[in-house]
Amino acid sequence: MPSSEQASTSTKRNLIVISNRLPLSVKRSEDGSYISSMSSGGLVTSLSGLTKTAEFRWYGWPGMSPKESVEQDEIRRSLAPHNAIPVFLDEELAQKHYNGFSNQILWPILHYQPGVTYDEGKWEAYKKVNEIFADTIAEAAQEEDLIWVHDYHLMLLPELLRERMAKKKRQACIGFSLHTPFPPSESLKVLPVAKDILKGMLSSTLVGFHTEDYRKNFSESCEYLLNARVQDSSILYKDRLVKTGHFTVGIDPDKFNETLKKDDVQARIHDLNERYKDIKVIVGVDRLDYIKGLTQKLHGFEQFLTDYPKWQGKVVLIQVAVPSREDVKEYQELETELSCLVGKINGKFSKPEYSPIIYLHRSIPFTELTALYSIADMCLLTSSRDGMNLVAFEYIACQEQRNGVLALSEFAGASVFMADGTIQFHPANIKEMSQCIHQGLTMSKEERKERYDKLAKFVHTNTSARWGQSFVAELSKRHA
Repeated sequence: MPSSEQASTSTKRNLIVISNRLPLSVKRSEDGSYISSMSSGGLVTSLSGLTKTAEFRWYGWPGMSPKESVEQDEIRRSLAPHNAIPVFLDEELAQKHYNGFSNQILWPILHYQPGVTYDEGKWEAYKKVNEIFADTIAEAAQEEDLIWVHDYHLMLLPELLRERMAKKKRQACIGFSLHTPFPPSESLKVLPVAKDILKGMLSSTLVGFHTEDYRKNFSESCEYLLNARVQDSSILYKDRLVKTGHFTVGIDPDKFNETLKKDDVQARIHDLNERYKDIKVIVGVDRLDYIKGLTQKLHGFEQFLTDYPKWQGKVVLIQVAVPSREDVKEYQELETELSCLVGKINGKFSKPEYSPIIYLHRSIPFTELTALYSIADMCLLTSSRDGMNLVAFEYIACQEQRNGVLALSEFAGASVFMADGTIQFHPANIKEMSQCIHQGLTMSKEERKERYDKLAKFVHTNTSARWGQSFVAELSKRHA
């Protein structure tokens, strides 16, 4: 008779996870061989809690495009110990798909941005990459597998994959998770291929979003643009019933707690507290992206220093702007604009011993990030539109001692869930942002503690592991 451990192993689900990029770093060593190591990205953390109930295989582009089959085989071998399978793409095709259609056309539309220029060549590249993924995975996927597709780079994949598996006489149980907002139908329909995108997603068994608003927008778009029938959280399209849901993504708060206990991090916290012992610290951590509202944040902080001059010399904004899509023109222009604005504000309010803004246009180590979160009296997040914004969660995870204030744009997905414990504002209302900064910096210790307790409970309940487990559990139900 098998042991309980053997029994649990035999009932493990086979889970195929698909993302545009593999969550690994692949490097060539001095002897010419390839070495791969797992990254610590959000998806990796989110799925780590599933290892007891699922066997993983992870498909994605490895970030390099060797043409020689010998090199491709070496990369496959280096990835195999991590149960990762590379999907190789031509470099030019990969760029047209990623920087072209995905990030120049699809990304702004998903974030409700107007004035996007459609490009047929970039759309063809997007289709081609989705087809290559479908060809690769259809060869390996079996009927008992759960298939989980991630994000906007692969919105056509569920339909293409289902078609290919059907030709092999295999059913497919496909989950799709979108990690961005999903816009209302009026915003989506400006995209000439909106119906193709919707049809691609509707070939999933289960489609997951971060908030209920995004889920509703998707359902209404299917109803309006495809004449699909919507009933509660299900969509009937042609002969298929598709389940939709919202699944609250989170972080791993224990990772932050453990890092904060390290001796070197505690030493750094002590140094930063000494450096800013008479100054209030506001922290901002954002990818350098126009949806993060960074120019509005700087204008809001400038307005605050103008409206409340007694704070000049007594408050500093430490803004980390992590480089992103640096070869895209719009992002280059944004970086130039931000640098000029920081210089202008610092020139206006600085003293020989003081500058109001410290601007870091680079990634910073995780240990430094946790120390910075820990000493900050306020976190200011000003997204014009955001899928969730997990920086809000990270800040709270590091604030058990200080009970700092979280000031959050009402357009961040996180604002839906964190309304009770945050100060919220419209990111384009500079005067309102100024008032919120003042409210946060002058808030009583008792109110800060009350708000923090609500937020901490939410962050520790809605972890990344819980998100992964809840989605796979729902997908398993559909499979059964």
